[in-house]
Amino acid sequence: MNINKNNPGPAQKKPLRLWPGVFIVILQWLVRFVIPAIAPDAIVIAVFGGLLGGLAIIVWWAFLSRAPRFERWSAIVMMIISLVVTSQFIHRSIETTMMGMMFVVYSIPVLSFAFVVWAVASRNLSNEPRRATMVATILFASGFWVFLRTNGMDGEVHQDFAWRWAKTAEERLLTQSGDKQITMPLDMAAMATEAEWPGFRGLSRDGIVHGVRIRTDWSKSPPLEM
Repeated sequence: MNINKNNPGPAQKKPLRLWPGVFIVILQWLVRFVIPAIAPDAIVIAVFGGLLGGLAIIVWWAFLSRAPRFERWSAIVMMIISLVVTSQFIHRSIETTMMGMMFVVYSIPVLSFAFVVWAVASRNLSNEPRRATMVATILFASGFWVFLRTNGMDGEVHQDFAWRWAKTAEERLLTQSGDKQITMPLDMAAMATEAEWPGFRGLSRDGIVHGVRIRTDWSKSPPLEM
């Protein structure tokens, strides 16, 4: 058998370069979740660190991962579309919390982590199962937020997550035997059409009570002691 050393055959496919993605996501989660637990005043740095980590994951996958071009760009496009579509169906408490930024702030680190785990776990699979699991990972990591709500947050921006359709603490209290809801008289018709103060910062999470006018002439209408 003659072997032509000048023509060794088709070049072998280079393996994925995974270590930058693993390093980025570890650093991202340290900055986003570990540091605030140690230094609560660093929450602003943690939030921006989580977002920048997501951007770094995109740069790694697009330019440094050695993945096939189709997988690189289709994954990025699918991430964007999946997050945009999911944002249209999330619970109002998640949609409006943190000035409307809660979904972005929380979903990007979660999606980054899930994507890197998929890249590591599927590195030895063939094209078809690897791409199928990539799609499933992106859809699950971004779409599961539609099943959650937040019951509020504390001063360190720790969210109280719950299943979307689970009863709230107020609903559980009202279902206890012997408890009855007390209806308070309302002077303003606009206030009677909606819940007075159903959650953190009000109905729209904006700190505004609609339909109320305060009488400032106390000589004509002095305030009443409750």
